Amino acid sequence: MYYELATMTLPFGTAGHAATNVQAYTTAPDAGGELLGCWFTDIGQLNQMIVLRGFADLGALQAERERTQKSADPFGCGSIFQSLEQHSYHGFPWMKPVRPSAESGISGPVYEIRTYGIKTGGVQATIDLWEQYVPPRETLSPCVVAMVALDGPLRFTNIWAYPTLDARSKARADAVAQGIWPPKGGPAHLTTNMFSTIAMPTAVSPLK
Repeated sequence: MYYELATMTLPFGTAGHAATNVQAYTTAPDAGGELLGCWFTDIGQLNQMIVLRGFADLGALQAERERTQKSADPFGCGSIFQSLEQHSYHGFPWMKPVRPSAESGISGPVYEIRTYGIKTGGVQATIDLWEQYVPPRETLSPCVVAMVALDGPLRFTNIWAYPTLDARSKARADAVAQGIWPPKGGPAHLTTNMFSTIAMPTAVSPLK
C-alpha cells in the first residue's frame, strides 16, 4: 500500500473551513486514492492540518500528485493555506492497509505521528524488527501505519492511536517496563533526526 502525507500550515480560525474543502477535494470524481485521516495539530508545530491518503499502487499516487501540482486550488485550500508539503510513502509490506475507524475499529481521538531518520542500510532491518515487535506492542495501543518515505531524506513515519494523552503515556511506559518496545537493536539503525506530533481528527476524518 502507498500513502501520501500532506501538511498544510493554516491561519488561525480556518481549520473547519479547510477540512470541509479537503473532504470535497479528495472525494471529487476526478480524485485518486482514498482519504483516510485529516487531523489538526495539538502538540508540536501548531496550526497545521495533516492529511493521509491511501493508494493501491505507486502509479495512482503519482497521478494524484500530478493532479494536485497542476491544480489552481490544491485540496480546495489554495487561498487558505500558508504552505503545503506533500510526501510519498510505501507502507511496511507486512502491515495491513490503513482503513477508516468504522472498518478497522481503530480510533483515537489522540493520534501521535512520529518520524525517524534511518541510517544508510537500515531500512530492511527496521522493517524486519518492527514486524517482530509491533504485534506485542499493539496489545497496549494500535499502530495505524508504519511507512518508509519515497522522497526526501531517508526516514519512516509511524502513526499510533490513543484514547487520551494519559493512555499514551501509560502505554509507552508499560511497553518499556515489559521489554517489548522499542525493538531491541532498532535504535542502532536510526539517526537522531526524530520528531513527534500529537494531532486530533477533524470532523471529516475517516480515522476518528
